[in-house]
Amino acid sequence: MDPKLIAKQMIVFNKTAFDNNFRAMQALQEQTEGLVNKFWDKSPMFPEEGKKVISDWMTAYKKGCKDFKRVMDDNFKKVEDFFEEKK
Repeated sequence: MDPKLIAKQMIVFNKTAFDNNFRAMQALQEQTEGLVNKFWDKSPMFPEEGKKVISDWMTAYKKGCKDFKRVMDDNFKKVEDFFEEKK
């Protein structure tokens, strides 16, 4: 079997595994966020400043995840392009 073909298949496998794991992590985060938001709405003891801090933190986390996903997709694309050029 051609080593280039094996490398391409490994890249596809790793990208698929990454995408599946990332989507699972994202779904878990969204469910947890929804649960925590419901808890905060019902909790009179949690101050508004604290709610704002946590909301800002979640926004930063989401942006970080989005940036991380974009970088990983770009890097997978670069590796795929590298093997395409070496025909």
